Amino acid sequence: MRALLLINPAATSTNRRTRDVLIRALGAAVDLSVEETGHRGHATVLAATAREKGFDVVAVLGGDGTVNEVVNGMVDGDRPGPALIVLPGGSANVFARSLGLPNDPVEATGAVLEAIREGRRRTVNLGQAIWEDGVMGDEPSGEEPAPAGRQGRDRRYFTFCAGLGYDAEVVRAVEGLRGAGYKASPSRYVNTTLRHYLITDRRHPALRLERPHQPDIDGIFLAIISNTAPWTYVGSRPINPTPWAGFDTGLDMLGLRKMGIITMYGLTRQIIGERLGLPRGRGLVQLHDEEEFTLVARRPTAFQLDGDYLGERERVTFRSIPAALQILV
Repeated sequence: MRALLLINPAATSTNRRTRDVLIRALGAAVDLSVEETGHRGHATVLAATAREKGFDVVAVLGGDGTVNEVVNGMVDGDRPGPALIVLPGGSANVFARSLGLPNDPVEATGAVLEAIREGRRRTVNLGQAIWEDGVMGDEPSGEEPAPAGRQGRDRRYFTFCAGLGYDAEVVRAVEGLRGAGYKASPSRYVNTTLRHYLITDRRHPALRLERPHQPDIDGIFLAIISNTAPWTYVGSRPINPTPWAGFDTGLDMLGLRKMGIITMYGLTRQIIGERLGLPRGRGLVQLHDEEEFTLVARRPTAFQLDGDYLGERERVTFRSIPAALQILV
Protein backbone atom coordinates (compact mmCIF):
# COMPACT_ATOMS: atom_id res chain seq x y z
CA MET A 1 0.00 0.00 0.00
CA ARG A 2 1.55 3.29 -1.14
CA ALA A 3 0.80 6.17 1.18
CA LEU A 4 1.70 9.84 1.27
CA LEU A 5 1.80 11.53 4.67
CA LEU A 6 1.26 15.29 4.55
CA ILE A 7 2.42 17.15 7.64
CA ASN A 8 1.61 20.69 8.64
CA PRO A 9 4.75 21.65 10.60
CA ALA A 10 2.85 24.53 12.20
CA ALA A 11 0.15 22.21 13.64
CA THR A 12 -0.54 23.32 17.18
CA SER A 13 -0.63 20.00 19.06
CA THR A 14 2.47 18.22 17.71
CA ASN A 15 6.23 18.66 17.81
CA ARG A 16 9.15 17.23 15.85
CA ARG A 17 9.60 14.27 18.21
CA THR A 18 5.92 13.31 17.97
CA ARG A 19 6.01 13.60 14.19
CA ASP A 20 9.08 11.34 14.00
CA VAL A 21 7.32 8.69 16.11
CA LEU A 22 4.25 8.78 13.86
CA ILE A 23 6.33 8.58 10.69
CA ARG A 24 8.17 5.49 11.95
CA ALA A 25 4.94 3.82 13.05
CA LEU A 26 3.17 4.41 9.73
CA GLY A 27 6.29 3.59 7.74
CA ALA A 28 6.36 0.14 9.31
CA ALA A 29 2.85 -0.59 8.02
CA VAL A 30 2.82 1.00 4.54
CA ASP A 31 5.17 2.16 1.78
CA LEU A 32 5.34 5.73 3.09
CA SER A 33 6.42 9.02 1.52
CA VAL A 34 6.38 12.22 3.57
CA GLU A 35 5.86 15.86 2.56
CA GLU A 36 5.56 19.01 4.67
CA THR A 37 3.20 21.83 3.73
CA GLY A 38 4.73 25.26 3.35
CA HIS A 39 1.85 27.68 2.82
CA ARG A 40 -1.91 27.98 2.54
CA GLY A 41 -3.24 25.79 -0.28
CA HIS A 42 -0.05 23.70 -0.50
CA ALA A 43 -1.76 20.60 0.95
CA THR A 44 -4.36 20.72 -1.85
CA VAL A 45 -1.63 20.68 -4.50
CA LEU A 46 0.26 17.85 -2.81
CA ALA A 47 -2.87 15.74 -2.36
CA ALA A 48 -3.90 16.25 -5.99
CA THR A 49 -0.42 15.19 -7.10
CA ALA A 50 -0.66 12.06 -4.94
CA ARG A 51 -3.96 11.23 -6.59
CA GLU A 52 -2.52 11.60 -10.08
CA LYS A 53 0.48 9.46 -9.14
CA GLY A 54 -1.78 6.64 -8.01
CA PHE A 55 -1.15 6.62 -4.26
CA ASP A 56 -3.51 4.29 -2.41
CA VAL A 57 -3.73 6.45 0.70
CA VAL A 58 -3.18 10.08 1.64
CA ALA A 59 -2.58 10.64 5.35
CA VAL A 60 -2.67 14.09 6.92
CA LEU A 61 -1.27 15.27 10.25
CA GLY A 62 -2.71 18.69 10.93
CA GLY A 63 -5.77 20.62 11.97
CA ASP A 64 -9.17 20.85 10.31
CA GLY A 65 -8.00 23.47 7.82
CA THR A 66 -5.21 21.23 6.56
CA VAL A 67 -7.58 18.27 6.36
CA ASN A 68 -9.98 20.39 4.29
CA GLU A 69 -7.20 21.29 1.86
CA VAL A 70 -6.20 17.62 1.50
CA VAL A 71 -9.77 16.51 0.83
CA ASN A 72 -10.17 19.16 -1.84
CA GLY A 73 -7.04 17.85 -3.57
CA MET A 74 -8.07 14.19 -3.32
CA VAL A 75 -11.71 14.27 -4.39
CA ASP A 76 -12.40 14.65 -8.10
CA GLY A 77 -16.06 14.10 -8.96
CA ASP A 78 -16.93 10.50 -9.77
CA ARG A 79 -13.35 9.34 -10.29
CA PRO A 80 -12.21 6.97 -7.52
CA GLY A 81 -9.31 8.35 -5.52
CA PRO A 82 -7.09 7.38 -2.62
CA ALA A 83 -8.41 6.68 0.86
CA LEU A 84 -7.81 9.21 3.63
CA ILE A 85 -6.09 8.85 6.99
CA VAL A 86 -6.65 11.65 9.50
CA LEU A 87 -4.23 12.23 12.39
CA PRO A 88 -5.30 15.12 14.65
CA GLY A 89 -2.75 17.88 14.94
CA GLY A 90 -4.79 21.05 15.43
CA SER A 91 -6.56 22.79 18.27
CA ALA A 92 -10.09 21.41 17.74
CA ASN A 93 -9.74 18.44 15.34
CA VAL A 94 -13.49 18.31 14.81
CA PHE A 95 -13.41 16.03 11.77
CA ALA A 96 -11.09 13.46 13.36
CA ARG A 97 -13.10 13.38 16.59
CA SER A 98 -16.38 13.11 14.67
CA LEU A 99 -14.95 9.96 13.06
CA GLY A 100 -14.42 8.50 16.52
CA LEU A 101 -10.65 8.94 16.59
CA PRO A 102 -8.83 9.88 19.80
CA ASN A 103 -7.83 13.53 20.00
CA ASP A 104 -4.23 12.56 20.76
CA PRO A 105 -2.19 12.04 17.54
CA VAL A 106 -0.24 9.06 18.92
CA GLU A 107 -3.39 7.28 20.08
CA ALA A 108 -5.10 8.12 16.80
CA THR A 109 -2.17 6.59 14.91
CA GLY A 110 -2.65 3.37 16.90
CA ALA A 111 -6.32 3.29 15.88
CA VAL A 112 -5.40 3.91 12.23
CA LEU A 113 -2.79 1.13 12.24
CA GLU A 114 -5.47 -1.22 13.54
CA ALA A 115 -7.76 -0.14 10.69
CA ILE A 116 -4.97 -0.82 8.18
CA ARG A 117 -4.35 -4.31 9.57
CA GLU A 118 -8.06 -5.14 9.48
CA GLY A 119 -8.75 -3.43 6.13
CA ARG A 120 -11.39 -1.30 7.82
CA ARG A 121 -12.78 1.62 5.83
CA ARG A 122 -15.67 4.03 6.16
CA THR A 123 -17.38 5.90 3.33
CA VAL A 124 -18.73 9.35 4.20
CA ASN A 125 -20.67 12.12 2.51
CA LEU A 126 -19.12 15.54 2.01
CA GLY A 127 -20.62 18.98 1.78
CA GLN A 128 -19.90 21.27 -1.14
CA ALA A 129 -20.18 25.04 -1.30
CA ILE A 130 -20.52 26.86 -4.64
CA TRP A 131 -20.23 30.63 -4.98
CA GLU A 132 -19.42 33.42 -7.39
CA ASP A 133 -15.72 34.29 -7.37
CA GLY A 134 -14.13 37.60 -8.26
CA VAL A 135 -17.00 39.49 -6.59
CA MET A 136 -15.93 40.40 -3.08
CA GLY A 137 -12.77 41.79 -1.57
CA ASP A 138 -11.62 40.96 1.95
CA GLU A 139 -10.05 37.69 0.81
CA PRO A 140 -8.34 35.49 3.39
CA SER A 141 -4.59 35.65 3.77
CA GLY A 142 -2.83 33.89 0.92
CA GLU A 143 -5.66 34.29 -1.59
CA GLU A 144 -5.73 36.95 -4.28
CA PRO A 145 -9.00 38.52 -5.43
CA ALA A 146 -9.99 37.79 -9.00
CA PRO A 147 -9.14 40.43 -11.63
CA ALA A 148 -11.75 43.11 -12.21
CA GLY A 149 -14.39 42.07 -14.70
CA ARG A 150 -13.86 38.31 -14.27
CA GLN A 151 -16.68 36.47 -12.59
CA GLY A 152 -16.95 32.71 -12.39
CA ARG A 153 -18.10 29.89 -10.18
CA ASP A 154 -15.89 28.57 -7.43
CA ARG A 155 -16.57 25.45 -5.39
CA ARG A 156 -15.03 23.69 -2.45
CA TYR A 157 -15.78 20.61 -0.37
CA PHE A 158 -16.17 20.74 3.39
CA THR A 159 -15.96 17.85 5.82
CA PHE A 160 -18.00 18.97 8.83
CA CYS A 161 -19.28 22.55 8.73
CA ALA A 162 -19.76 25.82 6.91
CA GLY A 163 -21.17 29.13 7.99
CA LEU A 164 -22.36 32.56 6.88
CA GLY A 165 -22.67 35.49 9.24
CA TYR A 166 -21.73 35.73 12.91
CA ASP A 167 -19.83 32.45 13.30
CA ALA A 168 -17.73 33.21 10.22
CA GLU A 169 -17.02 36.68 11.60
CA VAL A 170 -15.65 35.04 14.76
CA VAL A 171 -13.47 32.74 12.62
CA ARG A 172 -12.16 35.80 10.77
CA ALA A 173 -11.33 37.54 14.05
CA VAL A 174 -9.52 34.50 15.46
CA GLU A 175 -7.52 34.08 12.25
CA GLY A 176 -6.46 37.70 12.62
CA LEU A 177 -5.28 37.00 16.16
CA ARG A 178 -3.40 33.91 14.99
CA GLY A 179 -1.70 36.02 12.34
CA ALA A 180 -0.58 38.33 15.14
CA GLY A 181 1.03 35.39 16.95
CA TYR A 182 -1.72 34.35 19.37
CA LYS A 183 -2.62 30.67 19.85
CA ALA A 184 -6.11 29.54 18.72
CA SER A 185 -7.10 28.01 22.06
CA PRO A 186 -10.68 27.16 23.14
CA SER A 187 -10.65 30.07 25.59
CA ARG A 188 -9.61 32.47 22.84
CA TYR A 189 -12.52 31.33 20.67
CA VAL A 190 -14.94 31.79 23.56
CA ASN A 191 -13.60 35.24 24.47
CA THR A 192 -13.62 36.33 20.83
CA THR A 193 -17.19 35.08 20.41
CA LEU A 194 -18.38 37.08 23.42
CA ARG A 195 -16.53 40.26 22.45
CA HIS A 196 -17.70 40.06 18.85
CA TYR A 197 -21.31 39.62 19.94
CA LEU A 198 -21.22 43.07 21.53
CA ILE A 199 -20.28 44.75 18.24
CA THR A 200 -22.21 42.65 15.72
CA ASP A 201 -25.31 44.00 13.96
CA ARG A 202 -28.25 42.38 15.75
CA ARG A 203 -30.95 44.54 14.10
CA HIS A 204 -30.51 44.07 10.35
CA PRO A 205 -30.43 40.41 9.23
CA ALA A 206 -28.68 39.88 5.90
CA LEU A 207 -29.55 36.33 4.83
CA ARG A 208 -32.37 34.66 2.89
CA LEU A 209 -32.77 30.90 2.55
CA GLU A 210 -33.79 29.53 -0.85
CA ARG A 211 -34.72 25.87 -1.52
CA PRO A 212 -36.07 24.11 -4.61
CA HIS A 213 -39.89 23.94 -4.53
CA GLN A 214 -40.04 25.62 -1.10
CA PRO A 215 -40.94 29.18 -0.04
CA ASP A 216 -38.01 31.44 0.78
CA ILE A 217 -37.24 32.26 4.42
CA ASP A 218 -35.94 35.78 4.95
CA GLY A 219 -34.51 37.68 7.89
CA ILE A 220 -31.72 35.29 8.97
CA PHE A 221 -28.75 36.69 10.90
CA LEU A 222 -26.48 33.66 10.76
CA ALA A 223 -26.52 30.17 9.32
CA ILE A 224 -24.58 27.12 10.52
CA ILE A 225 -24.41 24.33 7.93
CA SER A 226 -23.40 20.87 9.15
CA ASN A 227 -22.25 17.67 7.48
CA THR A 228 -21.99 15.89 10.85
CA ALA A 229 -22.35 16.47 14.57
CA PRO A 230 -20.99 18.01 16.67
CA TRP A 231 -20.42 21.36 15.02
CA THR A 232 -17.29 22.02 17.08
CA TYR A 233 -15.75 21.49 20.50
CA VAL A 234 -14.80 23.76 23.37
CA GLY A 235 -12.08 21.68 24.96
CA SER A 236 -13.70 18.30 25.58
CA ARG A 237 -17.27 19.60 25.41
CA PRO A 238 -19.12 19.19 22.08
CA ILE A 239 -21.26 22.01 20.67
CA ASN A 240 -24.34 20.54 18.99
CA PRO A 241 -26.59 23.07 17.21
CA THR A 242 -27.52 20.39 14.61
CA PRO A 243 -27.49 17.11 16.58
CA TRP A 244 -29.21 15.05 13.86
CA ALA A 245 -26.50 15.75 11.28
CA GLY A 246 -24.37 12.81 10.18
CA PHE A 247 -21.91 11.61 7.57
CA ASP A 248 -24.57 9.28 6.12
CA THR A 249 -27.28 11.92 5.53
CA GLY A 250 -27.63 15.20 3.66
CA LEU A 251 -26.80 18.61 5.09
CA ASP A 252 -28.38 20.15 8.18
CA MET A 253 -28.69 23.84 8.98
CA LEU A 254 -29.48 26.03 11.95
CA GLY A 255 -30.36 29.63 11.18
CA LEU A 256 -31.12 32.41 13.66
CA ARG A 257 -33.73 35.08 13.01
CA LYS A 258 -33.17 36.62 16.44
CA MET A 259 -29.90 37.42 18.20
CA GLY A 260 -31.04 38.99 21.43
CA ILE A 261 -29.33 38.10 24.70
CA ILE A 262 -32.23 35.92 25.91
CA THR A 263 -32.37 34.01 22.61
CA MET A 264 -28.61 33.43 22.53
CA TYR A 265 -28.45 32.39 26.17
CA GLY A 266 -31.31 29.90 25.75
CA LEU A 267 -29.76 28.44 22.60
CA THR A 268 -26.32 28.14 24.18
CA ARG A 269 -27.70 26.15 27.09
CA GLN A 270 -29.33 23.68 24.68
CA ILE A 271 -26.40 23.01 22.36
CA ILE A 272 -23.52 22.42 24.79
CA GLY A 273 -22.93 18.76 25.56
CA GLU A 274 -24.10 15.39 24.30
CA ARG A 275 -27.69 16.27 23.43
CA LEU A 276 -29.86 14.34 21.01
CA GLY A 277 -32.83 16.70 20.76
CA LEU A 278 -33.10 19.62 18.38
CA PRO A 279 -32.76 23.10 19.89
CA ARG A 280 -36.09 24.79 20.53
CA GLY A 281 -37.08 28.41 20.55
CA ARG A 282 -38.60 31.23 18.56
CA GLY A 283 -36.66 32.50 15.61
CA LEU A 284 -34.87 29.24 14.74
CA VAL A 285 -34.71 28.00 11.15
CA GLN A 286 -33.83 24.29 11.03
CA LEU A 287 -33.13 21.96 8.11
CA HIS A 288 -32.29 18.25 8.19
CA ASP A 289 -31.02 15.86 5.49
CA GLU A 290 -31.13 18.42 2.67
CA GLU A 291 -29.63 17.74 -0.76
CA GLU A 292 -29.27 21.40 -1.76
CA PHE A 293 -30.12 24.92 -0.63
CA THR A 294 -28.85 28.46 -1.19
CA LEU A 295 -28.17 31.36 1.14
CA VAL A 296 -28.42 34.85 -0.38
CA ALA A 297 -27.08 37.92 1.44
CA ARG A 298 -28.22 41.52 1.05
CA ARG A 299 -24.67 42.69 1.71
CA PRO A 300 -21.22 41.06 1.67
CA THR A 301 -21.27 38.53 4.52
CA ALA A 302 -18.45 36.61 6.19
CA PHE A 303 -18.12 32.99 4.99
CA GLN A 304 -16.22 30.03 6.44
CA LEU A 305 -15.70 26.34 5.62
CA ASP A 306 -14.36 23.85 8.18
CA GLY A 307 -13.20 26.75 10.34
CA ASP A 308 -11.29 28.55 7.55
CA TYR A 309 -12.35 32.08 6.67
CA LEU A 310 -12.95 32.47 2.92
CA GLY A 311 -13.86 36.11 2.52
CA GLU A 312 -17.25 37.78 2.13
CA ARG A 313 -19.93 36.42 -0.19
CA GLU A 314 -23.42 37.37 -1.31
CA ARG A 315 -24.69 34.02 -2.59
CA VAL A 316 -23.56 30.49 -1.68
CA THR A 317 -25.21 27.21 -2.69
CA PHE A 318 -24.65 24.19 -0.45
CA ARG A 319 -24.92 20.60 -1.70
CA SER A 320 -24.56 17.18 -0.13
CA ILE A 321 -22.19 14.89 -2.08
CA PRO A 322 -23.01 11.25 -1.22
CA ALA A 323 -20.29 8.63 -0.63
CA ALA A 324 -17.58 11.08 -1.68
CA LEU A 325 -14.70 9.92 0.47
CA GLN A 326 -13.26 6.69 1.90
CA ILE A 327 -11.46 6.87 5.24
CA LEU A 328 -9.30 4.32 7.04
CA VAL A 329 -10.70 4.50 10.54
